[in-house]
Amino acid sequence: MLGGGRDYSLTGRDSELAVQRGLATADWYPCPIERKRLKSLMQRRDGPAVRDTLIWLGAMAATGLAAWHWWGHWAAVPFLGAYGVLYGSASDSRWHESSHGTAFRSRWLNEAVYWLACVMIVREPTIWRWSHVRHHTDTLIVGRDPEVQVQRPPDLLALALDLFALKHIAKTLAGLLPHALGRLTPDERSFVPEAEAWKVAWGAWIALGLIGTVTTWCIAVGSVVPAMFIGLPSIYGAFMGPFFATTQHAGLAEDVLDHRLNSRTVYMNPLFRFLYWNMNYHVEHHLFPLVPYHALPRLHQAVKPYCPPPYRSCWDAYREIIPAVFRQRRDPHWFVRRALPGAEPPAFVETGPVAAGSEA
Repeated sequence: MLGGGRDYSLTGRDSELAVQRGLATADWYPCPIERKRLKSLMQRRDGPAVRDTLIWLGAMAATGLAAWHWWGHWAAVPFLGAYGVLYGSASDSRWHESSHGTAFRSRWLNEAVYWLACVMIVREPTIWRWSHVRHHTDTLIVGRDPEVQVQRPPDLLALALDLFALKHIAKTLAGLLPHALGRLTPDERSFVPEAEAWKVAWGAWIALGLIGTVTTWCIAVGSVVPAMFIGLPSIYGAFMGPFFATTQHAGLAEDVLDHRLNSRTVYMNPLFRFLYWNMNYHVEHHLFPLVPYHALPRLHQAVKPYCPPPYRSCWDAYREIIPAVFRQRRDPHWFVRRALPGAEPPAFVETGPVAAGSEA
């Protein structure tokens, strides 16, 4: 293992090494793009996100009502499954884009969708807002990035549990009471500004209140049915979230200052792109995180000459990811090397021994 094992905590050995090596809050590769074109792509609009949000909420209402109507019959199952995916998976991308403040032009709409999506996928709004800021500042920098989904060596049990958000939800629930009492972990204190700590406590009390309300409702009616529509879809409908998210960075280089080397762009069908809100253009999103989701296909065309070839489909991406994960179980030094167009092989910086890799 690398140096006795990589320390992914934000206050440990690898965090200090990242600072010493100049990897923390560093300057990243600046992809060339005409300033006027970038400014046009960064324009925020309410229209696309209002349309997509109404479709999303409308589809969730329709499938939820159908599942409620057919409750107790097998006919309810497909509607409940569709409702669960819209609730527990599509809300992940809505949380993500609203956290950037780019989905809508209106700030209040971004905030409303952000808080709604956080409730739906059991994420504490203030914790995750600042966690994601750090993720973009120090993407896959070990000891700095709090959102490294597939660590080295990969924990297969954790990955399996999070297909249904079990590990994530258990961690969130365990932290609610300490957060409500104003207690943050050392890792959380490393990225949540001190002035925002009161918002963490406020959000935790709201979450505890919602959990208490749904639990009381179930007890009052003597049935788990209310939780099947509010709460439990965060579990049984979560699987598409990690299916999409794993394509973002799994198996790629850590500790490099070029998002083209640690992120993937994957072509997806229109339904997946709707559920995922175009986050399949993930290299582009990390290169220019202030470009709204609806402009990412156009940004993709603008930066395509400077980026590695996109993956043709989810299957194409997973043909690389699955073997990479199992190989990193045996050899945590190994990672997938992405070839850059018209460029010399990049200098990979890894915390630990010189890493092996393969050309993608």
